[in-house]
Amino acid sequence: MKENERKLTELRESYEDRLNEEKQLKLQQENDEKQIQMETKRKEIETNPNLSNLNFDEQLVDKIIFIIRSGSNLIGKSEECQIQLMGPMIQDHHAIINRTKNEKIILERCDDDCRILLNGDAVTHKVNLTHNDRLLFGTSQLFVFRNPLDPNFDTTKSTIVTYELAQEEIASKAGYKLNNEDNSIEQALLNKELLELIPAVEEANAISEELEKMVHFENVLVAPLFLGKTGRKPEVNLEWPIFNTSKSLTLHVKPHVQVINSSTGQEFLWSKDKFLDRMFLMKQMYHCYETGEEQWDVPLEQDPFEDLESECLIGTAQLYLQPLAYMVEIKEHLSISDYTGQEIGVIYVEVIPCDQNGNEYEEQDNAYVESPQELLGRSVSFVVKIINCRGLPNKFTEIYVKYLMFIDENYSISEKISISINPTFNFRKRFDYSHATQSLIDFLKEGILNIEVWGRQLLQSSFNSTVENEQSISVATANPEQSSKFSLQDELEKRGSELMNGFKMNGRVIDPNKQSVIVELLLLKKQQARMHQRIVRLFSLSLSFFIELLNLIVS
Repeated sequence: MKENERKLTELRESYEDRLNEEKQLKLQQENDEKQIQMETKRKEIETNPNLSNLNFDEQLVDKIIFIIRSGSNLIGKSEECQIQLMGPMIQDHHAIINRTKNEKIILERCDDDCRILLNGDAVTHKVNLTHNDRLLFGTSQLFVFRNPLDPNFDTTKSTIVTYELAQEEIASKAGYKLNNEDNSIEQALLNKELLELIPAVEEANAISEELEKMVHFENVLVAPLFLGKTGRKPEVNLEWPIFNTSKSLTLHVKPHVQVINSSTGQEFLWSKDKFLDRMFLMKQMYHCYETGEEQWDVPLEQDPFEDLESECLIGTAQLYLQPLAYMVEIKEHLSISDYTGQEIGVIYVEVIPCDQNGNEYEEQDNAYVESPQELLGRSVSFVVKIINCRGLPNKFTEIYVKYLMFIDENYSISEKISISINPTFNFRKRFDYSHATQSLIDFLKEGILNIEVWGRQLLQSSFNSTVENEQSISVATANPEQSSKFSLQDELEKRGSELMNGFKMNGRVIDPNKQSVIVELLLLKKQQARMHQRIVRLFSLSLSFFIELLNLIVS
């Protein structure tokens, strides 16, 4: 019995050993076959013209390589294509690459609506390909053409074509000007973000068109003040990060994407991160559509092309606080500007110095100080009043204003006003500082109060339902028929032109070196008034003394 068990155990172990040996042998054979295939592929690549993919992620570069074989090589979505590509704006039969007997490589498109870019230029007729040419099929399939048979081919000395280089070339040919002469970190980051966004926006537009979403995307640059970044007055220097102009303004702009929904009439501004998140969902939706899934579309609340019920930043206005550092009241009608810098309305704001009980100082209270340093260590109080907005676009409802004061972490927010082009807020808030620090004084001297106007967009069908008897207040605006939609290049050229002649403040183009002239004039008037009061007081004392002296002499 024990002997039988021993023999069974030996047989079992022997069988398992043989199985393991067979598995190892099979695995070794598969690895050998893969090595042979890889070696064969490598030799083919080294001896034949080929297309090699480029990608934003360096880990994915050269992972897709198509050999250009002798004869005709059909490119497209169709399964019969020798080079099968998928993606937005790729046709079933998109292009043909012919490799002739004398080793010429000729590219031609299959139809007029087949989009191909060669080194950034549109392909409209047959072209000869040369080593290191950059090819874009549709909006997302980017390749570099390599030709070991080219007499100029040299693996050690040939230029390395990168995704960034190819995209920068495409952007440049499309009219986008990137500044590569500025070696600053900020400029490098801006260029990188633009090179990531420009092709993504093109792809999103292509997907939107194929899915008939009626949504258009545009690259735009947005200044920090529009995004709610408060700070000191803009620093004037001689360098603009995009244009090499001789006079310009330091603005650390951020790339954003403008979303225009032609079916609803709504426009939104998406951050780069929000757009790229939505782009991921758009690609998923398009993949389902492309593979023929019936349920590729999703409900509106899940649709990456939609931004239902979302609030949007209508515009911003900047109030310079310098008079407050001298305890002088501020009463200003300020321009409300959208992200393009175009004036879309006015806002009336007051900032009045007061005591800690909220009693506003008047002229006779003589609260004016000749130097802001006189406030150091003293209690400082003032009231900010957002009175109203006038002349806003008629497509907003639930309009409100908000701002951040000094080191506040929470916004001061007004109540919401329903559909109106002339909302009245009468929003009043007092700020008390029991012990004025140097930081507070510096903020009042150099700071800007960035006032944001927010609202929710109405659907296009609701635009005309705005109260008809409400008339917009006349404001000094740009031509109302001028489109507020700017391409990235139009926007850059507009800003560059403006900066050559100064910059815009409160609706007026101001010489950068004279931005505080009005404030200084106001302070001079206050100083003059104080000097006048002193002279009157001195004259009154002198006259009283002279009369008393006369009375003494007479008596």
